[in-house]
Amino acid sequence: MFRGTKIVATIGPASTDFDILVRMIEAGVDVVRLNFSHGKAQDHIDRANLVRRAAAQCGREVAIMADMQGPKIRVGKFEQGKIVLENGDKFILDAKWGENGELGNQERVGLDYKALPRDVRPGDKLLLNDGLIVLVVERILGHEIFTVVKVGGELSNNKGINRQGGGLTAPALTAKDMEDIKTAMSFQADYLAISFPKSATDMEMARQLANIAGEPFHHKPMMIAKIERAEAIPVLQEILDASDGIMVARGDLAVEVGNAAVPALQKRMIRMARESNKLAITATQMMESMIVNAVPTRAEVSDVANAVLDGTDAVMTSAETASGRYPIETVEMMAAICLEAEQSEYNKLDADFLNVTFTRIDQSIAYGALFTAHHLRVKAIVALTESGSTALWMSRHSIDTPIYALTPSTTTHRKASLYRNVRAYNLLQEGDSSAVLRQAEDLMVAKGIVKKGDMIVVTWGEPMGQVGGTNALKIVRVGEFS
Repeated sequence: MFRGTKIVATIGPASTDFDILVRMIEAGVDVVRLNFSHGKAQDHIDRANLVRRAAAQCGREVAIMADMQGPKIRVGKFEQGKIVLENGDKFILDAKWGENGELGNQERVGLDYKALPRDVRPGDKLLLNDGLIVLVVERILGHEIFTVVKVGGELSNNKGINRQGGGLTAPALTAKDMEDIKTAMSFQADYLAISFPKSATDMEMARQLANIAGEPFHHKPMMIAKIERAEAIPVLQEILDASDGIMVARGDLAVEVGNAAVPALQKRMIRMARESNKLAITATQMMESMIVNAVPTRAEVSDVANAVLDGTDAVMTSAETASGRYPIETVEMMAAICLEAEQSEYNKLDADFLNVTFTRIDQSIAYGALFTAHHLRVKAIVALTESGSTALWMSRHSIDTPIYALTPSTTTHRKASLYRNVRAYNLLQEGDSSAVLRQAEDLMVAKGIVKKGDMIVVTWGEPMGQVGGTNALKIVRVGEFS
């Protein structure tokens, strides 16, 4: 069956075996995420090559997403690797501790983020280890932050720090990120995910760096803003406008704004992305229990299904497929949940077009194809596209009809792997429009998507081969060119 919602899978030690990765792609992975928080540059280059080989083995194009680490707002290391903090304990975060090789102990620990003493005030709550430990700031003395433990627990090496409500001044792009962007462009990553952006400027700077690094390869990646900071919420539209999509990164976001606020924010962010013709990825702990269990919890099943019903383009795995015991089973289960949820979707296409003003010919053609397909109940929509924009616009609206993007560009083919309800195929599109329409029909028949007598809607641009030139729409009865 045609699955509209895409699956982004993080690969790591559990999934870098070639045969396992092939089976994951066969099970339904559309985009592979490389987490630049772990590993060296050559590790990511090797994994990107592995993904390309595995995808070729499966006869598919799979997109690669390079996920930047962002600022390291973390504690340092401990003498014994970890400590246990009890409620009411006094504890010091020391920006200079460790400069001479000192390791943390029961009284204090060093910081990777040296500016933290300047960013906090007495009374602030610092959330460590994804919010499992809560420290309340009592006073700041130079480079030392004196705190009292409000919620204790085990604190181990390099655990993250958030300030409740946000407000940390760390820049979204670090020196490491800038080097990692160069690495990602060396293997032409299709998507670049930027961690902790808090303004449109962060995304614009990242795009500029990526375009410069990709210029020798004639490659420009699509930019994904990971919404993780409280400061990003008030300027979400500006960040969306500067990006190609967003990731609802529910882990760090929940720590900053509170767990209870995240579900409504998730729905709002996905809705805003679709209305802005941008992509949306829902991430973090979607199938967390499958790190160690062969089946998910019922709550996790509902979580994935609700993201699908919210209209997300993709759902994402992290540790489940990177280091978990059941990477293949996780993908299989996620694909099954997405399919089931999609069957129950309410189609409100007509309502989407109320009070909409079309300002571009190609966009008008895209929406015209949707409206026609919906009311004629055609078998498929076929978009002959260079850049993929027509297919992306179509994918922003809920429709039962599958969309097929036929493109001569391998880059466009891979990027379309993330578009909801779109499946892409390579088509050279040689000759005049009549010849290309015949080639498109032959491909659709050869793939078993349509058969003689089926009705399809086809969009294309005259003259052929121009980016942004879609200006024609035709209703085709399969077999009429034979």
